[in-house]
Amino acid sequence: MIATFVNCLAVILGSVIGLLLTRKITPELDDVIYTSTGLITIVIGMKMAFQTNSVLILALSVIIGGLLGYWWDIESGIIKLGEFLKSRFAKGESGTKNFGFAFLNSSVLFCAGAMALIGSFKAGTEGDYTLILTKSVMDGFMSILMAAAMGIGVAFSALAILVYQGALTLLSGLVKPYVDEAMLAELTAVGGVLVLMIALNLLKLKSIKTANFLPGIVVAVGLVLLKRIIPFSI
Repeated sequence: MIATFVNCLAVILGSVIGLLLTRKITPELDDVIYTSTGLITIVIGMKMAFQTNSVLILALSVIIGGLLGYWWDIESGIIKLGEFLKSRFAKGESGTKNFGFAFLNSSVLFCAGAMALIGSFKAGTEGDYTLILTKSVMDGFMSILMAAAMGIGVAFSALAILVYQGALTLLSGLVKPYVDEAMLAELTAVGGVLVLMIALNLLKLKSIKTANFLPGIVVAVGLVLLKRIIPFSI
């Protein structure tokens, strides 16, 4: 759990730096930051998505997961959580205009990658904090850009990191036996598609309710387990 706490602190610190920078940012520079953050996020998302070993699993995970997410309206629930956090802890603070958007997208970005999954397993089962600490540095720098672009909601994504990575670390002994390279590849790929959705939102190319596609991660797990029983190609 120590590495997860460090990760949370890195995001909070990066967000504070980003918020301090926004005070000197003109509308033109604000556009540059949004564009830069969006483009960097595209690179991250594509790198993750191309790790898939099965286009069929990736496609079905995103489609089925999206349908389930829209049915359950997951994004609205997360936005409401963000607004609750805003009303309790950030009311009247600067940079709260896009609080829910910032909280949602930064939470997905910081939790969707393979480093969060593998790093948590290594921390929990081997006491090896290297991956999570490396991720902490990367998340810290990314949170500077995201907080500068979207506001203080990015800092509160530390709560999502604490819950997600903390749970994985504590449960790593039980979960690790089921997570092989094939499953990790597909989980990373679906996470990459989610990150690409964030990028499209940041670049204002399309408005996508990214959180509604989160069930795709669970669907990917189910399909990989099914493939172990009934092998299929593509």
